[in-house]
Amino acid sequence: TRRSLLKLAALLHDVAKPATRTIEADGRMRFLEHPRQGADTAAGILERLRFSSRETRLVETMVRHHLRPVQMSPDGLPSRRATYRYFRDVGDAAVDTLYLSLADHLATRGRHLDIATQWRGHTGIADYLLAQRRQQEEVVSPPRLITGHDLMRLFGLTPGPELGRLLEAIREAQGAGEISTREEALDYTRSQLLNETDKQA
Repeated sequence: TRRSLLKLAALLHDVAKPATRTIEADGRMRFLEHPRQGADTAAGILERLRFSSRETRLVETMVRHHLRPVQMSPDGLPSRRATYRYFRDVGDAAVDTLYLSLADHLATRGRHLDIATQWRGHTGIADYLLAQRRQQEEVVSPPRLITGHDLMRLFGLTPGPELGRLLEAIREAQGAGEISTREEALDYTRSQLLNETDKQA
């Protein structure tokens, strides 16, 4: 079940901490890159246990992004752009990852949990992201304003990675609330292409 996969992600989310443990000069212990390495390790474990590719991908994504919710905004709520990027990158595991992040926070702090500031801030971010997902599809999954065929026809572009990057930049700007119409998308495209030309000159 989905709940079982979330519990499995919780079990494995820090699996790479021993391998990434370092001690700084000031004595501080750090675990740099442990979410990324942990995701790779978790995926390998689930593959060996014959989980489906979808189940493996879901757990791998949760482990990879379990710190993401608290890193999205150092002060206050995440921006629209950060919100869009979170749901784009985490995809189907976005809600599960929020719950994993909350559970990780509780387990890490234990009886030293600071409810007044840290916990309320953390739950506030989770609540905000859940509300964005429910109420503002234009932020999480904005409707398409322009297609790759449009860009090829109007700007003489060819299929390839550059076209894909341009389409994603347009969609991200839309999710961030910077553009909302087809005309604005075309203007944004022109400015992006001009910037690329200037860089190459």
